[in-house]
Amino acid sequence: MKIGYLCKDCPRACGAWRDETSGNGFCGCAALPSLVRAAPHFGEEPCISGTKGSGTVFFSGCNLKCVFCQNHEISRGSTGTRVTVDGLREILLRLRDKGVHNINLVTPTHYIRIIAQALDGLDLGIPVVWNSSGYETVEMLRMLEGLVQIYLPDLKYTRSDLAKRYSAAPDYFTFASAAISEMFRQTGPYRLDKDGLLLSGVLIRHLILPGSEEASMDVIDYVADTFPQNSVLFSLMSQYTPMPDSTRFPELCRTVSAESNELLCHYMKIRKIENGYWQEPASATEEMIPAFDGTGIESMILY
Repeated sequence: MKIGYLCKDCPRACGAWRDETSGNGFCGCAALPSLVRAAPHFGEEPCISGTKGSGTVFFSGCNLKCVFCQNHEISRGSTGTRVTVDGLREILLRLRDKGVHNINLVTPTHYIRIIAQALDGLDLGIPVVWNSSGYETVEMLRMLEGLVQIYLPDLKYTRSDLAKRYSAAPDYFTFASAAISEMFRQTGPYRLDKDGLLLSGVLIRHLILPGSEEASMDVIDYVADTFPQNSVLFSLMSQYTPMPDSTRFPELCRTVSAESNELLCHYMKIRKIENGYWQEPASATEEMIPAFDGTGIESMILY
C-alpha cells in the first residue's frame, strides 16, 4: 500500500505532502524514515547506557533544527538510508540481539507513524526509549502508548523568546510541557531494576546554554513544581559545544563555565531534585558524537 498524506504530525502542522520518497515540509523528510546509524552507544545517562550500551537508532532530519544542535550533520535533512516498516523491525531485532539494554530511538518525532507501525506487535523483550526534543503533540504521542516504556525528552526552554531565537519555535514550551505530561501519564513514576537500569518512566534532559542560567533555573523550577518528588529523573547537561550555526549568535560562541554549572547543580539540590544526573564542564567536546556512517544498517530490508 502506498503511503502519502498531508502532514500535521508535529506542532508545526505545516500540512506538507509526504510520501515514501519525498517531503517538502519543515523537516524536509519523506514518510519512510531515513537512518544513519544503528549500534550500541555508551554516551547516554548511566541508567540508559549501563555496561552493554543502549541500542541507539539515529534518524535523520528534525522538526526543530536548533542552531546549537550537536547532530547538525544529520538533522538538517533526510540523509542516510531509507527503510520500510519491515526493514526497521529487522534493524531493531538485530540490534536487540547484540545484547544492548534497550532500543533507543533518537530524533524520531517526524517518523512517528512508521515507528508506531514497526513497534506494534514486535516482541523485543527490552525497553524502548523515545529520545526526542519534546516538541511533539499529545495526540501523536498517544500512538505510542504501550509501545514505548521509557521517554527521554528534552526540555530546552520555558521562555518563548529563547525558543524563537534558537529553534524558530516560540510555542516550544506550550507543546513540550503538555507532551512531557502525557509521557508521564503513560509510564507513571520511573522504575529501575536491581542494577540501576531504567525499566520505565520519564527522564527529562536540559542542556545549559551559555549565559542562560536564569532560563535553566526556570526549567528546574518547572520540573520541581510539576511532578511529584522522585517520580521523574532529571539530567542537567553542561556538554554544550559551539556548532557552525551558532556563529550567528555571539552569546553561543563559548562553552558553559564551571561557575554556571556549579550554580545550577546547587540549584537542583535547593529545589530538591535529587534523583538524576549532572555533567562536568569537561563534557563539552565532540568526542561523544558518534560517526553517522550507516553502521548497523547494511544488508537490511531497505526501500
